This record gives sequence, C-alpha cells and structure tokens, in this order.
Amino acid sequence: MKQLIATLLLLLMTTPCLMAQTNAKKVRQELSQARSSIKSGRYDDAERTLTNLLKDSTNRANKRIWLAYYDAVRGKYEQGNEKLYLKQNYDTTTFFHNVRLMLSIAETLDSLAPEYRKSHAEQQNGYRPNLFGGGSFLLRKGKWSEAYDYYQAYIDCARQPLFSAYHYDSLDTKMPEAAYWATYCGYKLNDPVLTLRYSRMALADTTKMDFTLLFISEARKWLKDDELYLSTLQEGFKHYPLFHYFFPRLMDVYTNKGQFDRALALADSALAVNDSSELFLFAKSTTLLRMERYAESIEYSDRLIRMNPNMAEPYFNAGSAYVNIAGTHEEKRDKKQMRQAYQKALPYLETYRKLMPDEKNKWAPVLYRIYLNLNMGKQFDEIDKLLNKK
Repeated sequence: MKQLIATLLLLLMTTPCLMAQTNAKKVRQELSQARSSIKSGRYDDAERTLTNLLKDSTNRANKRIWLAYYDAVRGKYEQGNEKLYLKQNYDTTTFFHNVRLMLSIAETLDSLAPEYRKSHAEQQNGYRPNLFGGGSFLLRKGKWSEAYDYYQAYIDCARQPLFSAYHYDSLDTKMPEAAYWATYCGYKLNDPVLTLRYSRMALADTTKMDFTLLFISEARKWLKDDELYLSTLQEGFKHYPLFHYFFPRLMDVYTNKGQFDRALALADSALAVNDSSELFLFAKSTTLLRMERYAESIEYSDRLIRMNPNMAEPYFNAGSAYVNIAGTHEEKRDKKQMRQAYQKALPYLETYRKLMPDEKNKWAPVLYRIYLNLNMGKQFDEIDKLLNKK
C-alpha cells in the first residue's frame, strides 16, 4: 500500500511538469511556424496561430508570442498601406483596425518587455495619426461607437508609459480636436458618460466650443443634473448669445420655474447684442405678458408685427394682453374701458386665427370671450359651434 501511495504521489508531481514541457514544446513549434509565415508574408496565417496560443492564459506572459504577434499585425498594416498607396483594392476598415490592434499589442508588450519601448514607441508614434484618421473615416459613415473607440485610443496614448517621451498632452495640438469628435460621438450615441468623458479637453478647441457646450448641456439634461444643466446653458449664452441653442432653453428653464425677472433680464441681455432679433423680441413680449405688464408686452408685440406682419404669435400676445386688460376693467365694473379693450383685442385675435387656423384651442376660447362681451351675435354663434363640435 505504501509503495502504491508513493507511486501515485510521484505521478501527481511529475504530471504538471510533463504538461508544462508539452506546452512549451507546442509553443516553440507554433512560434516557429508563425515566424516562417511572417517571413513569407502570410500574415493572416501567423496571426491565427498566435491568437490561438494566446487563448491559453498560461501563454499570455510570454513576450516572444507577443513580439511575433506584433510583427504579424505590423506586416499586415504595411501590406495594406502599400495597397492603398498604389490604389489597389483593400478594405479601409481593416487597415484602420490593424492600426488599433498593433497599438494595443505594443502597449501590452511594453508592460512585459520594456526594453522594446523606444523602438516600438518610435514606430507607433508614426502610425498614431492613423487612429485619428480611422475615427474620421468611421465618423463619416455614421458609425459613432466605432469612431469613438478610435478617438479614445488616440487620446489615451497620452497616459500610456509607452509614449512617455512624447508628451502628447502638452505638445499634440490635435488632442482637443480628437476630444471634440469623441464628445460628438458620445452625443450622437445619447450616452452622457461618453459625451462628458473628454468634454473639458474638447473645450480647448475654441473653434467648436459652442457645439461642445451644447453637447455638455444635453448630457447634463440626460443625467437630470438640473444645476449643471443650467450653469452650462448660462456659460454657453455668455460666450455665444446668438447661438441657436442656449437662449431658448435658458428662457424655458426660467419660465418653468416662474423666474420671470431672470427671464426678462436674459431677454434684455440678448437684445443688447441684437435688438432686431425676432426671437429675442418675442421672448421679451411673452415674458412681459406673463408678468402682467400688458402695455409693455403690447409695445413689443406691435414692434414685431411691424417688422414681420406674417409672424403669428405677436398677434396672440397683443390680443391676450388687451383681453387681460379688459378683465381688470371688468373687475372694476368699468364697462366702457372694458369694451374698448375688447375692441382693441379683436383685430389681433382675428388676424392670429387667419395665420394659424389649426390652433383652434388657442384662439377659439379667446374669441368666444371677445364676441360675447362685444355682443357680436353672428360671430359668437360660429365660435360657439366650433367649441362644441365633437
């Protein structure tokens, strides 16, 4: 029995050694095969052999496998680059894929074999602009997620020890642009995390700062971060008051919170930049109406109507202001002033109806009230039928 136990123990001790020797022999054979494939330009064959070896976790620390893998992918890249240069048929997506894969292998190798850092960094520094190019290529095809990965890889080089001698953060002037396009891709993907990841770096690209602030604002809104959403809108309006995005959304925020004083101040700031903007004038007219400053609201509405007689909403604002004025006189039982106010409201609301016939829910109740108080029987009956029509 003791001899049997001793034999079993010996077998248990020798089996792992035999397996290790077998595996080492297999690695040597397949590495040799891969090297032969690389020398003969059969890079796909070499890559298949090497990736199969790397599926075994025990081989992933073997720098010789990674070195061969690097050479195989580099060979594929150079082969593809030559075909593209000669305008021969070659898949551009595959070309850019090889750029990213080669960089990934080089970064892995750098942690296993730092002695290759200088040579690999020099090579990859030359290839790195193709990461930006790959992002742009995929961006044009609307492949936002894939494009993002390329821009991220381009930016990420700055923190990789492999490229420590190149100081990309301070010396690469294209970093902010890469960050902008990554931010744009995140925005197109409706992903707030990806949108915000490089957004601060993207703001350094001042030629696109207006859109970067737009993307940041939307990401904050997606995250329901009301405070940062508001502050970003404010920053955007401060720098770009005429940009289409910031002003109307700031007005919405202030109005929805009932902060009409802030809304009015915003409209005044905007008008100080462009006092003939229909948008800014209408915002002021509407805010004044909500603040029950009816005479001033009518003044700005009339100004808008003189500028653009076909703009419908100022007619509604002015008409509504006169109706509200009529209401205050009604409370005071001043029938004469009340009637005069309704008479002034009438042409505004009838013009609004002509310009916006489909907005029955807006103009019909107001005209009903006007016709009723002015004893306009025929017109009142017509509106009454409209309102009661199912």
